[in-house]
Order: sequence, then C-alpha cells, then structure tokens
Amino acid sequence: MTTVDEKLTRVHNIFYPESVAIVGATKVPGTVPHDLVMNILRSGFQGGVYPVSPREKYIAGIKCHKYVLDIDDPVDLAVIVFPSSVCHLALEQCGKKGIKSVIIISAGFREIGSNGIEREEQLKTIAKKYGISFIGPNCLGVINTDPNVILDASFARQMPEEGNIAFLSQSGALCTAVLDYARAKHIGFSKFVSFGNKADVSEIDLLYYLGEDPKTHVILLYLEEISNGPGLMKAAEDIIAKTGKPILAIKSGRTEAGASAAASHTGSLAGSDDICDAALKQAGIIRCTTIEEMFNLAIALAYQPLPQNNRVAIITNAGGPGVLTTDASISEGLRLAKFSDATTTILKKSLPLTANIKNPVDIIGDARADRYKVAIAQALADDNVDGVFVILTPQSMTDIETIARAVCDVAGQHQKPVYTSFMGEADVSYGIDILQRNKLPHYILPESMSKAFAQAFSFRQQQKRKKNRPVSFKDVHKAKAQKVLKDAKSSGQNYLPEEEALEILELYNLPVLQRAMVSSAEEAAVAAGDIGFPVVMKIISKDIVHKFDVGGVVLNIQSKNEARQAYQKIMKNVNDNKPQAQIKGILVSKMISDGMEVILGIKRDVAFGPVIMFGIGGIFVEIFKDVTFRVAPLDRVTVQSMIEEVQAYELLKGARGQSAKDVDAIKDCLLRLSRLAVDCQNIKELDINPLIVRNAGEGAYIADAKIMI
Repeated sequence: MTTVDEKLTRVHNIFYPESVAIVGATKVPGTVPHDLVMNILRSGFQGGVYPVSPREKYIAGIKCHKYVLDIDDPVDLAVIVFPSSVCHLALEQCGKKGIKSVIIISAGFREIGSNGIEREEQLKTIAKKYGISFIGPNCLGVINTDPNVILDASFARQMPEEGNIAFLSQSGALCTAVLDYARAKHIGFSKFVSFGNKADVSEIDLLYYLGEDPKTHVILLYLEEISNGPGLMKAAEDIIAKTGKPILAIKSGRTEAGASAAASHTGSLAGSDDICDAALKQAGIIRCTTIEEMFNLAIALAYQPLPQNNRVAIITNAGGPGVLTTDASISEGLRLAKFSDATTTILKKSLPLTANIKNPVDIIGDARADRYKVAIAQALADDNVDGVFVILTPQSMTDIETIARAVCDVAGQHQKPVYTSFMGEADVSYGIDILQRNKLPHYILPESMSKAFAQAFSFRQQQKRKKNRPVSFKDVHKAKAQKVLKDAKSSGQNYLPEEEALEILELYNLPVLQRAMVSSAEEAAVAAGDIGFPVVMKIISKDIVHKFDVGGVVLNIQSKNEARQAYQKIMKNVNDNKPQAQIKGILVSKMISDGMEVILGIKRDVAFGPVIMFGIGGIFVEIFKDVTFRVAPLDRVTVQSMIEEVQAYELLKGARGQSAKDVDAIKDCLLRLSRLAVDCQNIKELDINPLIVRNAGEGAYIADAKIMI
C-alpha cells in the first residue's frame, strides 16, 4: 500500500525529474504531442528527453523509441499523449519500466460518460498495480519554473516567468487564459498544474506538496467539483497552520439550477454553494469569484509583507483620487493612519505650502519623484502606519517612469506593504510595467487596492487564531440513537415522527421539553394537567411532515377542557385534510412563549459531509434567510463565530434595551448537534425550529423538531 510520503515523493518526481519520456510523440506541428515535446525542449529542461513514437525515428533531432520499454536509461517521468483507447497500454509499459510518476494529457475519459469512466478505472487499476502516481487524465500538463529543472511538460503557448505563486486548476482551458493574463502583468509562477480529472493525484495531494515547496509562497486553486471536502479542509488547515501560506480558491458552479426542492428548512436553505462558502472560510481558504480578484490578492500576498494592522497612509498627486481611495478604504474596514508629530513636521518642511500633509497626503499635481520619495519614506517610517497606498495621475509634468523607480526603491527599504495605483492606461503603461517587474502590487482601481489590503490583513488576523479541538460529551447515548435511526430506516421511513425525533435529541442531552403521547381527549386533559399549563398539542404521523398545513397543531392551551377540545379539533382537521394519514397519536408538551426563536439544523452535504446551520427561526426563516453554516465537528471558537455572523446577533446580545439572550445555551445546543451529526450518519436533514432562547442564564428549549433519514 502506498504511503503518503511515497506519494509525495512521486509527486516531487513529476516536478523534478531527471529524465522525461513523451509517450505518443509526433512530429506534426500544431498537435498536442508535438507541441509538448517542443515545449520541454524550448523551456531548457536540464534532464534527458525521450520521445516515444511507434512511427517516428526522430523528432526535433532527437532519436525516438518505439516503446517505453526500449529506453535503456532510467526514466523518472512519463507524459502520455496517446489516444484514450490505448493509454492503458502505455501506462502498463510505464509500470513494467519502473516509472513511478506519470502525467496523462489525453482526453476521452470520465468527462465523456460511461465508456470513458471504464477507461479511467482501467488506468487506476494499472497505476495501483505498479505503484504509479499520475496527474490527469484530460489535463494541460505541468510546469515548473525552478531554474534547477525548468520543466514545461504542457501544451501551453508560452512558459511563464519564475515566481513564488503556485496555480492548480481542474480546467486546462482556464490555465491557458491565466498564463496569458499573468504574462501581461509579469506575474510569475513557481509551479503551474492542470490536474484534469484527478483520477489519482488530487488537489489535496498537490496542496500538501506545495505546502512543503520552498519555491511556493502563495497557492491558487481552481475547482469545478469538490469530491473530498473534509480532506480539502484538513489539507488547508494543516498547511496554513504549519507554513502560513495563503490558499486562494475559485469554485465554479455557484448556482444550483434544476435542484429539487428540499423538504426541511435546513435542506432548502443550505444550497451547495452556501455550504462551499462556509466550508472554505472555515478551513482558512480565501474564496474568490473572478480571476482578476484572485490575482489582485495573490500579488499582494506574494510580493509584500502582511500588514500588522489596518492603518493605511495614502500618498497622491491629485485630491480626487485621494478622496476615492479614502472612501474605498473605509468601506473595506480600513482606517486612515494618524501621523506622528515627527512625521507631520518633516512633511511640512519637505512639501510645498499648497500640499496637504494630513492623510491622505496630497503632494500636488506637479509632484516629481523627490516628493513621492519623501512622503512614502516618512509614512513607512511612522509607527502609526501599517501600509501605504501610492496613487499617481499623469500630469503634463509628471515623470512617470522616474517616479515608478523611486517608489520601488523606497518600498524595498521597508518591511511594510506598499500598494500602487497609477491611474490611466496608455500614458502610465511604462510606469506600471516598472512596478510589476519589481513586484510591487499595482491596481487600476483604488477599490481593488483597498479590498486586497483588507483581505491581506484579514488573513494576518486569521493566522493569529488558535484552532480548538472539537467538543466531545460524556452524557450522550450514541448507540441508542443509532439504533432508533437504524430501526426507522429498516422499516422504510423517510421521516422520524416528532416523538422519535425528540427522543434522539434527548439522548444527546439537548433541551427537550416535558411531553406525553396521548390517544384520547381524556388522556390529553390528564397529560396537560400533569405537565402544567400552557401546553401545545400536535399530531404525530409519519405521513404528515408539515403539521400546521393540515391543522394539526393547537397552541397556548390553558386548561384541561381546552385540551379535550384541542384533541377533537386536531383529529377532525387531520381527517378532513389528510384522511389517509396513519395517526400514531397526539403529542402534548409544555409551551414556552417568552423568548427569541432561532433555528438549528443538520444537512448532509455530498462534498463536505455533515453541515450545521444556525439562524433566526420561526415561520419567516426562509424569507429572511439570516442563517450561517459550518462543517461538523465544531469547536467552541467556530460556534461563537457562527452565532456572531447572523445579522440578528445584536438582538441576541440585547439591542435597544432588550434583555440579552442565553447565547451560551445556543452554543451548547450547536456543539451537541454537531456531535450528533458526526455520530449518526443516517440523519440526512434535521430541523430544530424553533429553539426558544430565554434571557441570559435561563436556558433554551426545543419547541419543534424534524428529522429526515
């Protein structure tokens, strides 16, 4: 069995081979097999190159081998570009040759349907047989810009510049667009990988490898599907905790068109993209919506130190852009730095009388490099400043290129981030080119600059947070709960009746109210008297999910006589509205009327597993949708952030003179629900709606519960 270390070694050999065989090479220009050979040769690869072609004798002056097994020398990496129908034969030969690292470029596998799925499974079987680790199939290939190897094992148009950003993508076509975008902005890469169908080496394997890669400082990820959400989250958490490397991700498919309606509130509110958002955030991955947004942040994280705080100084040669940048900064949660007296004194002496020496610093439209240098240097030297935004608008007297070099020079002398915005296009293009070549982040718009700084500061704050262990409980009855669910599933039930749902919650010591099942009006009156008024009465039937819709609930029952009448009313309503329903009985339970209604839930997500929901509950939950999600198991810090994230958190704290609610009781419920979700895999969806939260110290109580299995 292949160990994690062995697999990482084979992944390493994909990036750092001493010899490469291109299996399926041709000499026909404009074809993938030919371009791949030429890219390896043109990139300046430092190792041996062995084209394998049944037809050709030479390609680009290099002798071809008919089969992989004909190569006399050892081969570290094979790149297979044969048609999909014969890729398995090529992989078999690689195995016999002892090649442990492979890239399969060829398409025609899982992405085309049933026949392709069979071919892909065949590849996986052969790889397992020989202990091969492979990237692909259906991918663009792999690029490593490290001067010690310089490998372009792809059919991209051009080799990117060397840099400290790694890019991983499930889409090969997107890779080519990204390479072109990055080249125009002089953004370099350490590693560049199109992993395609990820039949073997996945994004998780690559993340762990890049986490250890000294050439990589920032990791970018494009995903079309997430097949192992918990594995992805753990990899990100491990890498960020160990190395501090930021991970940025774009996950396509933000909408869920055509998805069937879910039966529970949790199911209907927990869209796959909402869960993905929450899971990535929980893992510390920064989710981006566009390539531009991703690279705006990537260059800030890769080129500049992380800001220690959120106080920025703005240096500009025009008042209007300074005001725009101020507005953008404040809207992103940044603060304008207040200069020290020493800084103010030097700026006053060094700048014209017409200059504004307060932040934002306006050094006036005729400013040359000397003014920029003194203003930037003094701002960076001030202990009250955590970063500097440099803005330039092209005036007739502005020496743009000299100023750009001056900005680079001053920024390089300090350990604080400097971001730039040379506004315009044609006139400032040479200055921007200087900034980008010198690895100073440049932004066309102040809004983009401010957002990138705010995200960089947020990542800095995230690094300081300690990861707590998930909470466990000794007062829960896991085996009993699992048996109730197993028996229900065996009997073909889709939902647990409320009585059994409450039993499950009670086994996990969640705050279930006193209750009794009755089957006559007189039993209802006796039970209500024993429980204590007021009470609520509800129909219990496996055929009725939404009790209110059939008149199956009566609230605020104040006497035994009202309990008798309520029983008869419920039975009549159900017989009129749902005559075929099998009625198990009527549940009488204590009614809590004073408190704030919140909702708690479980949803089992196909990618991330058990997800916990929290939000403002009651009948309007699906209208306001003020809810948050986290992937179980939860820890106390995660639960606190989950509660604080809802817009109605101020109400829980006691806004406008209202009493603060028992937030600690909510936390305990969420943690217990998290444990239940992890322990009981048969729970597909669960609603506690509402959980009635009383004033601080008075606890919370479950008023209604629903479990889908």
